[in-house]
Amino acid sequence: MESANFRKFMTSSGKAVLAGKNAEQNEKVIEQARADEIVLHTAETGSPFCNIKGKAGKEDIHEAAVFCARYSRDWKKNKKDVIVHCFKACNIYKRKDMKTGTFGVKKFKEIKVKKGEIEK
Repeated sequence: MESANFRKFMTSSGKAVLAGKNAEQNEKVIEQARADEIVLHTAETGSPFCNIKGKAGKEDIHEAAVFCARYSRDWKKNKKDVIVHCFKACNIYKRKDMKTGTFGVKKFKEIKVKKGEIEK
């Protein structure tokens, strides 16, 4: 697995977060995510899939959501609050007709990331 090319981030508690830089890397991020690990993606298309490695707490999830939002097309275009979906990897599915880097999610929670948090 080529994790060296992923965007990487460490939460304040020391959890590693891996994020794709393009559709192909998003596929690899999802491939390597364990079923019980948290994955994030913006509500709008055009963001990295971000995977928090290991058991994540609330603060880890929020920090990873800010990271996900910061690299999203939604943020780059609008510079407003960004809605990020948070879900376990076991809730991700892929149909044959879905493009590279595109996935469906069965169950997710929404996190609103404030503009000020992204700008920090």
